[in-house]
Amino acid sequence: MKVIAGLGNPGEKYARTRHNIGFMITAELAKKYSVNSSYKFDGLYGDYFFAGEKIIIFQPMKYMNRSGQPIAKLLRYYDIELEDLLVIHDDLDLDLGKIRFKRNGSSGGHNGIKSIINRLDSKDFKRLKVGVGRPPGNIPVSDYVLTTFQGEEKKIASEVIDRSVSAVELMLKEDIVRAMNMYNG
Repeated sequence: MKVIAGLGNPGEKYARTRHNIGFMITAELAKKYSVNSSYKFDGLYGDYFFAGEKIIIFQPMKYMNRSGQPIAKLLRYYDIELEDLLVIHDDLDLDLGKIRFKRNGSSGGHNGIKSIINRLDSKDFKRLKVGVGRPPGNIPVSDYVLTTFQGEEKKIASEVIDRSVSAVELMLKEDIVRAMNMYNG
């Protein structure tokens, strides 16, 4: 059993913001596999079978800086190992349209990842970092990540969502090393 957790903030106000790219990708994955979601473990939960294995798609319905609590609750309930968790989240240090798999590591300043590391007491889980770029000018980061994609960015965001779904499928079919080799360029 594997968990694909997308990070974001709950509520319509945040639905299409940069910070919610993890929600957008997991929603697209759920749509592709006709996954019905319900509210469980303080999040939106759905599952399907892929390559003979049960895959859980999960969106914590707590604000970003409290994402760890629902994910920890889900992992404990099903006794899922950290190596079977992939967290999808936005990343300011990658340009919009870029994605990068990571096997483990620090939070890189991302409050959602920081919350997960604190709740799991470990940095040893996979991530798919999705670039949203740095804020232009003097816009504070906290304001920038809550903006929506505009103009040409919408097209790039749509393309990166599709590419991320394909990247996750490759990781599930094969392994993270193969996915890293294919998508971390």
